Amino acid sequence: MGDEGVGVEAIGYLERAGFADRADLVDGGTGGFHLLSLFLDYSRIILIDAASDEKPAGTVSRVRPRFANDFPPTLAAHDLGLKDLIEAAALLGRLPEVDLITVSVDGLSGMTLELSGPVRNALPGIAELVDSCLPAGPYFPVENRGSA
Repeated sequence: MGDEGVGVEAIGYLERAGFADRADLVDGGTGGFHLLSLFLDYSRIILIDAASDEKPAGTVSRVRPRFANDFPPTLAAHDLGLKDLIEAAALLGRLPEVDLITVSVDGLSGMTLELSGPVRNALPGIAELVDSCLPAGPYFPVENRGSA
């Protein structure tokens, strides 16, 4: 759905920029409870999503939500799923530290795999914010955590 796919495009951009050496990159698709295990296994998660927040298209923002109602408005049906996921992790007492990076979009577009110019141009800004969210020091993939 055009700009709604900014998260998928951002993951590809981050992979090409070498971020996979510093973090596990996961395309979460449309969110939902199948991602709950990530919330239980990680102490920190960076989410990237499109937002219909009335800011100019391509505006990149970072928020640190703690509860479902802290999330800004998003576009699609997965909005409820993501909020439910956050609440479920909180109820289980396993809500990780969450950084939410949003990219403002003008709304749902027609069926296309292409991002609009303003949203595509936001990819470097997304990478900068992801970089600022990542902790300094060595990164240990999931299977090696705790062995260093």
